[in-house]
Amino acid sequence: MAANKEEPDTDDSLASEEELEQALAVLAGSDPENCSYSRGYVKRQAVFACSTCTPNAAEPAGVCLACANKCHEGHDIFELYTKRNFRCDCGNGKFGEFKCQLILAKDEQNDRNQYNHNFNGCYCTCDRPYPDADDQSNDEMIQCIICEDWLHSMHLGCTTVEPDELQEMICETCMNKFPLLWTYAAHFAAPPVISVSQPEEEVEVDVEKGAEKEESSPSRDEEPSTSVEHTKQEEAANMSSPCKRSHEEMTGSTAHAMTKTVVCRLEELQAEGLEGQRQGAVFWPYSWRSQLCTCMSCKKLYVAAEVQFLMDQSDTILAYENKGMDEPFGQHPLMALTNSMDRVQQLEVIYGFNEFTTSMTAFLEQCVAEGKTVTVEAVHQFFEELRAKKKRRTNAGNQ
Repeated sequence: MAANKEEPDTDDSLASEEELEQALAVLAGSDPENCSYSRGYVKRQAVFACSTCTPNAAEPAGVCLACANKCHEGHDIFELYTKRNFRCDCGNGKFGEFKCQLILAKDEQNDRNQYNHNFNGCYCTCDRPYPDADDQSNDEMIQCIICEDWLHSMHLGCTTVEPDELQEMICETCMNKFPLLWTYAAHFAAPPVISVSQPEEEVEVDVEKGAEKEESSPSRDEEPSTSVEHTKQEEAANMSSPCKRSHEEMTGSTAHAMTKTVVCRLEELQAEGLEGQRQGAVFWPYSWRSQLCTCMSCKKLYVAAEVQFLMDQSDTILAYENKGMDEPFGQHPLMALTNSMDRVQQLEVIYGFNEFTTSMTAFLEQCVAEGKTVTVEAVHQFFEELRAKKKRRTNAGNQ
């Protein structure tokens, strides 16, 4: 049964509020007033492309939030969500005679910027635009954390998973570019892995034997091969990286510490012989990066594959969004406004915002489908229709 408008469903209202916060967080992490160019290659920021200024697909360019607001007002711009290690291109050599209004002197180009077909308005392995007027399936798109392209869930080559703890996805192409990730996927990614090294019965016996040996002798030479369950138990107890020195090594005698060697976490996992199906995209729990080995040998591998950012916990989208909603940017004014209202008023604002975004999306999609240019007059007419609709609803409620 449909929820009464005067008594909205609580679950729906909470979902709407959460979606609103997430949308605001993407922009809250970037400065809306000052061009980010002076900060160099920003670790992560909201990036936009302008079809008006850079229509040539051979010369992709991106601009920061401030330039999208100040320099490209009224232009045909589209959001690229966030990009990693990007420097604002606004007004550089890719823009011809057009100059940035916030920072006049800029290099001709930013050599370290990474571009993909997103900057030309295309996404996924199917190289389609978004929104896609020819696609009636309305398929969800998910961003790969390495190449930062957006892929339709139907083109991931795997079953899409949506638990709250699964925050990051790596596409199959990027997994194959750095194949060592398949080893970590076999232990920490979803879905569960299959053991190919030994039968399940033997794994259980090893766990029990391992516990007995651990009690009887601390010698590393006598330790059994570690099973997945035993590994997770050790990590839960220690909560420390296997590649870092233990408290015992740091406080024990020099002679004892000298006998210890840095353990490569990757080699330990490879020795366990667990394998997953090496195809399709891989979904990871948010905490998976903490499981990556950071010994010197592995660090060199990350750098060689240009994925060293995977060792950085603050590189994640979630960390970026959380930072955006904290100081110094503070809470978004709209969210702060709802906090000062009672529950009924909060629901009215949330539903009103939700109705507005739904109507605006439908309006823009209709323009795309019909091949119409979004003019100032069309936008004014859209808002007039919204006001008229609200007035009719208000008058009906007062009768």
